[in-house]
Amino acid sequence: MAWARDPRVRARTQASVAITADGEQWTILNAAPDLKSQLDRTAALHPRGALRSSPVKAVVLTGGEVDQIAGLLTLRERQEFALHGTAETLGLIDANPIFGVLAPGLVSRIAVRPGAPFSLPGGIEAEMFAVPGKPPLYVEGDAPEIGGETGLSVGIEVRAGKRRLAFVPGAAAIPAALHARLSRADIVLFDGTLFTDDEMIRKETGTKTGRRMGHVPIDGADGSLEHLAGLPGRRIYIHINNTNPVLVDGSPERRRVEAAGWEIAEDGMEIVL
Repeated sequence: MAWARDPRVRARTQASVAITADGEQWTILNAAPDLKSQLDRTAALHPRGALRSSPVKAVVLTGGEVDQIAGLLTLRERQEFALHGTAETLGLIDANPIFGVLAPGLVSRIAVRPGAPFSLPGGIEAEMFAVPGKPPLYVEGDAPEIGGETGLSVGIEVRAGKRRLAFVPGAAAIPAALHARLSRADIVLFDGTLFTDDEMIRKETGTKTGRRMGHVPIDGADGSLEHLAGLPGRRIYIHINNTNPVLVDGSPERRRVEAAGWEIAEDGMEIVL
């Protein structure tokens, strides 16, 4: 970790969100590689009654990147749940034989079309929407399309009554349609991967810019801090890379985003919609 041993930084796991409307039936938004430890730390997600029972009844994917799907293997213990994703994302999962451990008789794979509302357990309504992105690293090839709006990169809008939450852990850009969608949300969980576009290059932890990886930076003339200024809802940065200085309590970058009305997500954070 870039900030290892810095007492101002709290360790964080990768980006998964658990949602419920009734406190009994839960849905996971993106199955991060850290899902096992996240489930272990969250009492509400522990087995109930039977030894292998689980309150996790559904998983919704925003794409097929490793950090969005690897945690599915944690949920292979012969428990029923519904797996929702676009046809493109489910196609990637179907093509990888390791996900055959998710028994078809127990795990239903439901293809969702962006723009078409669908229901989740416990009375939650949801809708996927297009977000500029890129193909997952393992299938992107030599000349990947960056910023395209395909079924390989989507956001999720969750509705409870008249309240809305928008979940966008990855976005290569913020076009007008995405901005309008976020403006209607009461809570926005948005891509905070990098503070500056060349952050990983400058810190010698990688060779790609944020935009090349499909992530608009926080800072800069085209960054999310400027583009999303004035959103009326609660705003929380998620999916934060370990090089990002907003992780450091009291850093100039952290103070800047907080002064602009943003929060920084942390493990165990509870949000009421």
